[in-house]
Formats: sequence, C-alpha cells, structure tokens
Amino acid sequence: MAFFGLFSREKKETLNKGLEKTKQSFFSKIARSIVGKSTVDDEVLDNLEEILITSDVGVETTLKVIERIEARISRDKYLNTSELNRVLKEEISSLLEENNTHNPGEFKFPDTNGLPYVIMVVGVNGVGKTTTIGKLAHHFKSEGKKVVLGAADTFRAAAVDQLIIWSERVGVPIIQQGMGADPASVAFDALSSAKAQGADVVIIDTAGRLHNKVNLMSELSKIRRVMDKIIPGAPHEVLLVLDGSTGQNAFEQAKQFSIATDITALAVTKLDGTAKGGVVIGISDQMKIPVKYIGVGEGMNDLQLFHREEFVDSLFSE
Repeated sequence: MAFFGLFSREKKETLNKGLEKTKQSFFSKIARSIVGKSTVDDEVLDNLEEILITSDVGVETTLKVIERIEARISRDKYLNTSELNRVLKEEISSLLEENNTHNPGEFKFPDTNGLPYVIMVVGVNGVGKTTTIGKLAHHFKSEGKKVVLGAADTFRAAAVDQLIIWSERVGVPIIQQGMGADPASVAFDALSSAKAQGADVVIIDTAGRLHNKVNLMSELSKIRRVMDKIIPGAPHEVLLVLDGSTGQNAFEQAKQFSIATDITALAVTKLDGTAKGGVVIGISDQMKIPVKYIGVGEGMNDLQLFHREEFVDSLFSE
C-alpha cells in the first residue's frame, strides 16, 4: 500500500503510540476535574477550559470549544460528566472539519502539465525541517516517484550538510552550491535539473532566518519568482514545518511565516515526544491552514498524512 494511502492498522498503532503522552496528560486531568461530579456545571467547564489551554489548544480555540459545549448544555438542559469525553470529541472534530483541515485520503499530485510538482519547505532551525524533507523524499520515492532535492538554506552550513546526508540515505539527487550561495540560484538550478530529468517532485529547503540584513520575506519572494519562471505556477505547495513540542511558540512561528510568505500546508513534527498534541487543533483553527502532515516518531515511516478523523479517534481512544 502506498505510504500516503488509506489508514492501515500499522499507521493507527503508530499514531496511537505517538499521541500517548498527550492522551495521558489530557485525560488524567479531565478525570480529576470531574471527580465527585455527576453533571457538567460551571466548575467542570472552568476546569476543562484550563485543561485545554494547558494542553496548548490555545485560548481562542479553547473558548470556542467551551462555548459549543455550553450551547449543548443549554439545548439539552443536562449533560452527564460521563458524556463529557464524547461531546468534547464531537466538538473538536466539528471544529477541525470547519477549519479547512480535511481528510485528504490518498495523496495525489495535482496536474502540473507533465512538469515536476514543486514543494517549498519553510520553518525555523530545529523544528525538524530537514528530517521532514528527507522523510517526504523517502516516501515519494517508495511510491515510484522521481524526486530531486534543492538545498536553498545556504545561510547555515549544517543545513546543506544535513540535506546531503538525507539525499544519500534516501538515494535521491540533490542540487546544492554550498553555504553562502544565492538561495534563488539554487532553486533555479534545482528546478531546471528536475525539469530536464523528468522528475515528478522537487522539494526545496529554505532558510528559517537570515544571518545578514536581507529580509526573509524578500528572500522567499525572490525564490518564488525564480521558481515560477522555470515552472509556471511553482511552488505548487509551501509547507511550513512546526515543532509540536514547542506549544504556543509554534503558533507564533506560524503567524510570522504566514506574514513572510503564503503558506498552503502545515507539518507538525515531534508529537510523540510531547504532551502538547493539542497544538494541532489550535493551529488548524487559528491559522485556517490545513495540517497536512504530522510527525509521530523518529522512524522513516513515522511521518503521516494528517487524517482528521483518525487523529481525533486516536486522541480520544482508551
């Protein structure tokens, strides 16, 4: 089965394991908050609000969830505490559905008139950007796609070196000019090479911040203009990688990068090492940008295409 195909039992087990810390923290707090309570009253709602916020769902999104539960209590006149998890699950699912985070099913490249599909990856240092690129390259290659990498994060020597290591590990070609090169020039060469080779997908790494006076927004805009000249409409996807374990900092990064360039999709990494998995819900709600990938482990196959229903089912599973 293709990596980005339907959800298998193995994927579900990986997702369940990856969200374990979040589930343990989240539901142990909820259980403590309703001890001795039979109905969901103001005190339970206040406790739930605090639990959601401390789980990095975010203040605005938390208030939306609480308001929805209050509306259900008002409508039904009664809500048993034993039903709280079910109601909370329904409202979170509804929120994700409304906020552009869809169930993509099997990933398919859109029609690009026979030209390579171009993904520009952005994100600050340390969020798992290079690892995400490597894992994407691995999985696209495993599906029979011809992949080319472009090392346009030239302001940090380690970034170029790391991407070279991933290209060798995965077995895909990389276009690089070393540290200090013009990022737009690297992007130009990468897309030109991919086009000449008849590649299916090009993944371009970019700088998370610049060490000189060049504005990041200007640099990313320049890269995009160059890409569009080689392959009209490129980049077809601008993927922002965020570290889920940073909680609210991930929100701020998403806001800053959405100002610097148009973001079309999000990848939230390192969810397996944190109890802050609620950040996926908050970012989706606040940014109105679909979460496309989540990282739930260190293995090559532990980057998953985000599936709303499976994520919520896993979050609320026993």
